[in-house]
Amino acid sequence: MKKKLIASVLCAAMVAGSLTGCGLKSPDEPTTAAPAAETTAAAGKETAAAGGASGGSSGAYNTDDMPAITLVYAEVNPLDTIVGQMATDFKTKVEELSNGKITIDVQASGVLGSENDVLDTMLGGGGTIDMSRISAFALTSYGGEKSMLLSLPYTFVNRDHFWNFATSPLAEEFLLESQENGSGVRGLYYGEEGFRHFFTVKEIAGIEDLKGMKLRVSNDPVMNGLVEGLGASPTVVSFNELYSALQTGVVDGAEQPIANYKSNAFPEVAPTLILDGHTLGAVQVIITDEAWEKLTVDQQAIIMEAGKYASEQNRANSEKKENEVLEQLKSEGVNVVEVADIAPWQEATKKVIEDNTKGNEDLYQQILDLQ
Repeated sequence: MKKKLIASVLCAAMVAGSLTGCGLKSPDEPTTAAPAAETTAAAGKETAAAGGASGGSSGAYNTDDMPAITLVYAEVNPLDTIVGQMATDFKTKVEELSNGKITIDVQASGVLGSENDVLDTMLGGGGTIDMSRISAFALTSYGGEKSMLLSLPYTFVNRDHFWNFATSPLAEEFLLESQENGSGVRGLYYGEEGFRHFFTVKEIAGIEDLKGMKLRVSNDPVMNGLVEGLGASPTVVSFNELYSALQTGVVDGAEQPIANYKSNAFPEVAPTLILDGHTLGAVQVIITDEAWEKLTVDQQAIIMEAGKYASEQNRANSEKKENEVLEQLKSEGVNVVEVADIAPWQEATKKVIEDNTKGNEDLYQQILDLQ
């Protein structure tokens, strides 16, 4: 009961302090749900929920006696991507608010492994990775039934629809899921990295050309079902091995948000990009319970405020960044295929939606109703 109360207060604090008229894009938008924080000591919990004893969202924290701590933050994509920029914004704000007492050590470009590798490390304990930006669907294999709903095809009709969700009371419920499942991690805030699109080695013109292709997927039931629905063959390949898999013909194509497609040099080996926008790249930043509980009350409040800031920056900048990248890709000769009629794609993916909303139909409908 106390945990629920704290989480609600945290969410309210984040909403009240969030930006009033900005557009966020990647991770979360202004009033993104706050981390479902639960400190070990009751007094610590209450203070953290209020936003920190030394000033909450005002940024006036008592750093004089604050212990120094370094948190390792894993990011699979390069820093020049939308989610990479979010990591940089988070790091900058944390270190500013803490007067350098908290250092965020961002390990980008997948040097700590794929998202699943990172999650396995974080859930296994040991403290080598404290935080990570993960895709919502990455939690699917770790009991994230609610998170799975965010990655179902054609759920979000546009970015505003996603941010309506990310700033609604539902967002808190979703962020709390990992913690309530006893996984050892907690969600801090939401973001997004743009709509995801398929890209292929060979030139294609539409959905019919995907039939029979080997398309790379992570080991995820939603992506497997999506690819099968399109008549293609889902092929599990590690993200770090995807470039060579495309180059050698292990797979014929894959899917990523536009910015990630360019930053990882995939146009070199798969120069056709079809703008089907099958899912929005909903992401969240998580922290291990072990790392969270080592933080002082003020440090926890700083992490929350910095997360809100990073989310706001993400929402404000991601669409602009994505559009800039798309224009660059066109100028560099990438075959960008527009999808004039999305109806056949939606029809082809009905089964994967039905299969993965069983038992959560009402919850899924609530998400759809937020558009």
